[in-house]
Amino acid sequence: MNRLVNSTVLSNFAAVQRLDLLRDAVGPFFLTTEVYDEILAGQLAGYVFYAGIERHIAPFVPDGWLRLVAMTEAEIALSASLSARLHRGEVSCLCIAQQRGWGFLTDERLARRQAEKWNIPFSGTLGVLLLAIQDGRLTVDDGNALLHEMIVRAQYRSPVTDSSELLS
Repeated sequence: MNRLVNSTVLSNFAAVQRLDLLRDAVGPFFLTTEVYDEILAGQLAGYVFYAGIERHIAPFVPDGWLRLVAMTEAEIALSASLSARLHRGEVSCLCIAQQRGWGFLTDERLARRQAEKWNIPFSGTLGVLLLAIQDGRLTVDDGNALLHEMIVRAQYRSPVTDSSELLS
C-alpha cells in the first residue's frame, strides 16, 4: 500500500537522524507538495534536521524513497470540506489518501480523527518505532532512547515515554 507521510512524523525521525527507520518501515512513501512546502519553510526557519532532506526525495535524486505527489482537481475540491484547523499538509495528505485508497502517517490528533471518519489506514511515529522493534531493527531500549530524543529534539508530544507499554 502506498503511504503519505506528513511533516510531523518526518521531523521526528529527521531530528534523531534515523530516517532509515521510516524508509524501511512500510514504504513506498509519498510527500505531498504541501508537505514539501512545510519542509522548505522549516529549513528557512532554521530546523537543521531538514538539511539534506532533498537527497531522499524523488525527483531530486533518481533513487529517492520519498516521492513527491500533487493533488488532483477532485482532491482539491474535497479539501474544501475539511476543517480550517488542519494544516495544508495534513489536508493534502487526507484528500489524496481518501481518493486514492492510500495510508497516512501522522501524529496530529485532528488529522487522525478525520482519517478515522474516512476509513483511511493511519499510523504515526510510535507505530513506526514499534514496527522497528518488532522487526528486530531496534531493541526496546534503543527504541525508548530514540523516543526520548524525539521528545527533546523535535518536541514530539508522545502519549507514552516507554514503548514497552504498547508492546504488550
